[in-house]
Amino acid sequence: PPIRPEQVRTIELGYRTTLWKRLFVDMGYYFSRYKNFIGYQLGIDAFIPTGSALPTSVQAYRISSNARDIVTSQGFSIGLNYFFGEHYVFKGNYSWNVLNTQSDDPIIPAFNTPEHKYNVGITGRDLKVFGIKNLGFSVNYKWIDGFIFEGSPQFTGFIPDYNLTDVQVNWAWVKRDLTFKAGASNVFNQKSYQTYGGPLIVRLAYFSVLYEFKK
Repeated sequence: PPIRPEQVRTIELGYRTTLWKRLFVDMGYYFSRYKNFIGYQLGIDAFIPTGSALPTSVQAYRISSNARDIVTSQGFSIGLNYFFGEHYVFKGNYSWNVLNTQSDDPIIPAFNTPEHKYNVGITGRDLKVFGIKNLGFSVNYKWIDGFIFEGSPQFTGFIPDYNLTDVQVNWAWVKRDLTFKAGASNVFNQKSYQTYGGPLIVRLAYFSVLYEFKK
């Protein structure tokens, strides 16, 4: 049958607060209920001559289609920012996401979202080191749970757990309205796949100069 528009109803609950004038907390939960959830199905059109066990022609199809049953998803996240020493912030967040489908529904949902992932990091700003003012830095570590990546038929498979570390340093030349930044994502070059059938993700280093025009 023709594909129908996907409809979703979502309930979200959240809470934010600051504790002891130093710890900022942000947390939330959602529950979504999908009607006519859009995924895809695989099919084969084959011609098998009479008396033969093998087809003489085969055409595979990947067809977008609606789920027969109601599909639900839910998730939770929490983020913490702890400010200390006037110039430093310790940050962390965690999220949980899951999709629920009926086991007898042949639809392939292509949710492609890890169930668990978290980040931890620390940043500093307006620092003075060896007489040099207006320095800053950030270090962030992230971990992603392994998950099934569902793409096209030939690009569906399991993505193993992986983790990355990003670093960055910066210096503001206040008199010239310039900010210099240098850093690297995946600084330890921990090679990983983030999409099945895709390339390995490796280290990316960068340097930038930002000029801020005065009003």
